[in-house]
Amino acid sequence: MGILSRASYVVRSKLNALLNRAEDPTETLEYSYEQMRDELQDVKQGIADLTTQKKRLEIQKRRLEENVEKHNEQAREAVRQDRDDLARQALEKKQAKMNQIEELEGQIADLQSTQDDLVEKKNELQNRIEEFRTKKETMKARYEAAEASSRVSEAMTGVGDEMNDVSRAIERAEERTDEMEARSEAMDELVDTGAFEDAMSDKDSIDRELESGRTNAEVDSELETLKTEMGGGADEASEADSEPAADVEDDPTAEVDVSDTEVEAELEELKDDEN
Repeated sequence: MGILSRASYVVRSKLNALLNRAEDPTETLEYSYEQMRDELQDVKQGIADLTTQKKRLEIQKRRLEENVEKHNEQAREAVRQDRDDLARQALEKKQAKMNQIEELEGQIADLQSTQDDLVEKKNELQNRIEEFRTKKETMKARYEAAEASSRVSEAMTGVGDEMNDVSRAIERAEERTDEMEARSEAMDELVDTGAFEDAMSDKDSIDRELESGRTNAEVDSELETLKTEMGGGADEASEADSEPAADVEDDPTAEVDVSDTEVEAELEELKDDEN
């Protein structure tokens, strides 16, 4: 087998396989049924045309028979008038018409025979079509039931083109979801680190460092001020302790004397809290 022959064989085999996969038996049966019905319609049309032709010949025959009767009357009238020449002419015409009638009768008989054959074939074809229709409906029902059963089995087992498409769609959805979740987490992380704010700001790295230094300096200054304020309060407390204590019994509103050690300890705790 040559290269071209082998290539042609491979192409035909693959094409035949594709056609077999694409072929729907129900559609094939419906097409065959319609073809048979078209043939039946053609046979009926042929019978109708044949019958019409036969009727035309029968009408022509009746007219010839009427002419034969007319020529008979002409021949009798000519004999009564002793016109043998006219009688002979009438009889000759009568004979010609009778020959035509005989020929028409043969044609009519042939058409009738053909019509009978066509009617018989039409009836036979019609019976075959009815049988085919019954088989077609049965096969169609069986095929649809088998197809439904196959689809259910494929759905239950997770195989088949449709289920494969569904599985791939689920995989793509999961991949897309994972990607979006990772992107969302990345955005959150960038927001937390201030990357977006830095990206949208027109300040460079030096400006940001200087601003950070100014902020730290302001915090240190405020801390020193707070320490100074807290230190002044402690001195005032010490001076109060150096003055003579009032008699508690004489002045009920006087406060109870507190030792310097307790004041200093409380001051240190306050400083630690502030720091």
